[in-house]
Amino acid sequence: MILLTPGLRAQLLANGAAPNADHVPVVKFFNPIGQAVWLASMMEDNGEILFGIADLGFGTPEVGSFSLTELAELRLSFDMGIERDVLFETQTPLSIWSRTARRLGCLREAERTIWQSEQEG
Repeated sequence: MILLTPGLRAQLLANGAAPNADHVPVVKFFNPIGQAVWLASMMEDNGEILFGIADLGFGTPEVGSFSLTELAELRLSFDMGIERDVLFETQTPLSIWSRTARRLGCLREAERTIWQSEQEG
């Protein structure tokens, strides 16, 4: 699977040009056979380093940077790889995602909570 479409890449780069803003996550990546999830809201102009939230499934989601190449090259069981959630959409800024994920200890639980909130609002 192609992890970033040209449109997603353009949005991440545009957000990266304004790094002090509280951007909305643009893309969600996930391990299809595990708990790991990544949300990215910005990309450095080198096209390699993403900024967002990483939750590797240990109960400690963290805000920071991660490598697009490393995600793309990660090989899982059954020769599977990291995938992009093609249905992911949100209007909630990264700071709220981060607070919610830390409070719940899991980005997947934060996603359920935020999705419900966005549906009600």
